[in-house]
Amino acid sequence: MAPAYKRILLKVSGEALAGDNSFGIEPPFLHGIAKQIADAAKAGVQVAIVVGGGNIFRGMAGAADGTDRVTADLMGMLGTMINALALSNAINRQGAKSMAFSAVTMPSVADTFTARAAKAALEDGYVVVLGGGIGNPFFTTDTASTLRAIELECDVVLKGTKVDGVYSDDPMTNPNAIRYDTVSYDEVIGKNLRVMDTAAFALARDNSMPIIVYALNDEAGLAGVLSGTSRSTRVGKPV
Repeated sequence: MAPAYKRILLKVSGEALAGDNSFGIEPPFLHGIAKQIADAAKAGVQVAIVVGGGNIFRGMAGAADGTDRVTADLMGMLGTMINALALSNAINRQGAKSMAFSAVTMPSVADTFTARAAKAALEDGYVVVLGGGIGNPFFTTDTASTLRAIELECDVVLKGTKVDGVYSDDPMTNPNAIRYDTVSYDEVIGKNLRVMDTAAFALARDNSMPIIVYALNDEAGLAGVLSGTSRSTRVGKPV
């Protein structure tokens, strides 16, 4: 089945790259994710990726331990760049072209992000991997995902998690949690369904950017989500 979207924004969490470890990057998981992305690119999908940094350093956790919040978030941004470089390189090794961009100016490490340059790279067949969040403290990489999707005129944001969609509660701890096939932006915000932060959902709502939440360990992988065959939840306007 042909992919349902031409251009996507994929949010890859740092925890996904850590695999079964609590810290760092586990090569089998890195290469597995890179292969799924490379396969989608080879099938003609334009793929932009925002990568988190929780496997390296989480700014809010650092702030909770007493580090100044601005400093902690800057440390987290550097963590996302480590992941962006690793993922971009892994995608290249899977036979797809990839380019890393940074929201924080560091020209010897990666090209500085502009929507114009990133869109040109996408149109030239590159997978673009976006590190550094939005380049400012106090904003999560979830919010960066929605913002970049809007800037790059993507069709959808894909958010991979540990579960197969959005639930009324954590299904890992509450077996009676209700799963949604579709849910509106306002319902997600009003019920505080914490699959992404409120700012990310509000930005998506205000710009009519749909979000699809799916399980990273789904057997069909990214291809199953793109073809609509995998189980997922679509967050968008009320039907």
